[in-house]
Amino acid sequence: MLQMDVDTALTFLREHHRAVLATPRADGRPQLSPIVATVNAEGLIAISSRETAVKVKNLRRDPRASLCVFSDGFYGEWVQIEGTATILSLPDAMEPLVEYYRSLSGEHPDWDDYRAAMQRDRRVLILVEAERAGPNVSG
Repeated sequence: MLQMDVDTALTFLREHHRAVLATPRADGRPQLSPIVATVNAEGLIAISSRETAVKVKNLRRDPRASLCVFSDGFYGEWVQIEGTATILSLPDAMEPLVEYYRSLSGEHPDWDDYRAAMQRDRRVLILVEAERAGPNVSG
């Protein structure tokens, strides 16, 4: 993969939120998950998930994460971003989950209801520090 500037890839992600997240299974094969991602105020990739999700289990064991981010039309521009993930669990994840929602959808009509749903669903926030990105050419 030809390298591209990580900041350029994060700019693309700020505008295009659909992606596939690859995490390593215990046997080394990739586990793929369609996700919605954004970039938080600290420049980390933020992904909401559930505490019980396979991708969370995989990342707790091996924090390597790869994302293929693409436009809403699917065909066209795309970027791959690789990095190291950390998992932020409740209660520490609550306000970052609020910021995640705001960055994607604006204000929620009932923040108390949103917070209750985050508790009920045992939500976590996956935070990925982007370390490498590409490609900078199309094939």
